[in-house]
Amino acid sequence: MTIDQSRGIRAAQAGLLVNAVLAVIKVLAGVIGNSYALIADGIESTADLFSSTIVWSGLRIARRDANTEYPFGYGKAETLAAATVALMLIGAAIAISIEAIREIVTPHHAPAPWTLAVLVIVVAVKEVMFRRVHAVSAKVGSEAVRADAWHHRSDAITSLAAFVGISIALLGGEGWEEADDWAALFAAAVIAWNGQSILRPAIAGLMDRSAEPAIRERVYEIACSVPHVRAVEKVIVRRAGVDYFADLHVHADPMMSLREAHVVSGKVKSAIRTTLPNVRGVLVHMEPFEDEEAGSRKPEAGKERGG
Repeated sequence: MTIDQSRGIRAAQAGLLVNAVLAVIKVLAGVIGNSYALIADGIESTADLFSSTIVWSGLRIARRDANTEYPFGYGKAETLAAATVALMLIGAAIAISIEAIREIVTPHHAPAPWTLAVLVIVVAVKEVMFRRVHAVSAKVGSEAVRADAWHHRSDAITSLAAFVGISIALLGGEGWEEADDWAALFAAAVIAWNGQSILRPAIAGLMDRSAEPAIRERVYEIACSVPHVRAVEKVIVRRAGVDYFADLHVHADPMMSLREAHVVSGKVKSAIRTTLPNVRGVLVHMEPFEDEEAGSRKPEAGKERGG
């Protein structure tokens, strides 16, 4: 297991523990304190509990070594986990919206004032969790861990919305009881937005969308710096979880022997993998260099190297 994977798994495990405790506290407080916004918040925390479990499982699978059945490894398990978490967020938002609308049209009592204290604690805890897990996701480059971080932020937002709604219901008095439910509806909209923002890059990863331009440009520059490389073109890089796979065409002296070309190819692979440890696989196509202009022309960053 790599250090990055260990960090991601520890972040998911911490999220499991925190979400389990908060989900129970919020649902019980919502039922006893007559606050649907707090109950909705507890439902979101329950979704967080399942999402952290999914992220943990996805990262554990993604760390497996490649084999004959999966020659490119299990990296996409991490991306699949992110997509699953995003769909759970959207599903939770829909469920909360339906119930919030039902509560809005149904007369009920105002929430208990003490529920506000519960929400203050929840917002503080979840915001701290978001910042810590998001920092981990930035270090390891994991979409699944990032999704888990935003799940914590979503929970903090729903709790804050519940706080505002309950406060309005209490200050407004009779006739303002629905403010609590409108807060739950607003929270659902925020959750749905976060869900779709996580889902889009996850789907792109599952469909082998090209890696970010900075990575492709770096691969190109490293390959060009290898001795005896005359030109580089058709640099294609795709992402699989936290790892990358690169495919590029390298031009060398046409008078080289096959063995010499093979050595140059190996040096290119070694240079790329040494400089960029997250590039797990490099496929180099050796070609005879024939165009003098191509050797001195540097392609634009982020675009496929034509040829």
